[in-house]
Amino acid sequence: MLTVVILTQNEETNLPRCLAGIPARYPIVIVDSGSTDNTLAIAQERGCAIHRNPWPGFAEQRNFAIRQCGIDTPWILFVDADEIYPQAFYDWFEAKLSETNGIDVLMVPSVLYLRGKRLNHAPGYPIYHPRLVRRETTRFVRNHTGHGEAVLDTCRIGYSDIPYEHYFYHGEIIEWMHKHVGKAAQEVQLQPTAGALMTTRGRLSVLLGRSWLRVLARFGYHYLLRGGFLDGAAGLEFALMFTWYEATIYLQAKAGNWERSAL
Repeated sequence: MLTVVILTQNEETNLPRCLAGIPARYPIVIVDSGSTDNTLAIAQERGCAIHRNPWPGFAEQRNFAIRQCGIDTPWILFVDADEIYPQAFYDWFEAKLSETNGIDVLMVPSVLYLRGKRLNHAPGYPIYHPRLVRRETTRFVRNHTGHGEAVLDTCRIGYSDIPYEHYFYHGEIIEWMHKHVGKAAQEVQLQPTAGALMTTRGRLSVLLGRSWLRVLARFGYHYLLRGGFLDGAAGLEFALMFTWYEATIYLQAKAGNWERSAL
């Protein structure tokens, strides 16, 4: 009934824990975009089916998995290598959802871990992602940020109350910043994709535009409004990281405006 798909690139640190959390009864498909470490050896040891495709973006890579990896189960669960789904989620799927015809996409909430510490407040829950999809009726498109993914608004949507664990950051700050400079460049112009399902957060982000006030608001939201201070030092670190990210978007937007005005 279910195939698990993991998108990978140099995930030897995260992948063993991710695979250990997936019940052995489910087939696993790895879609790798060019790993040079032991990622594929780890996947082969587990018996995963491996496909290779140069990185085209999250939406396009998920569509590649759905359409071109020989998956024949009705449902596909997308799990990133730094994520773990609890056994309760799989049990719920088998008991409640596997035979339903009422939805095409299940939006699944996440709980974030920073340096191994669970953040109970700072991120601002719930944060939903389209992760469990019906293979025959679901297609992904890029979302308003330019780098994230959404599903078409013609999909029938359901919501899970069982979150997965996302170990998104282990302290590799330079690597994280380099990665997010590139993401920030894609977010300079927020352009909703026609026909894409937008979350409440996404609609609010587009509405606010690219004012410098967003930089201050980002810190206030995570650390004060959502109670990030209750997460201690990890909550402050999270708030500072994403305030820096918001400032990076703003500065790149300003640089683009200056270049255009100089022409």
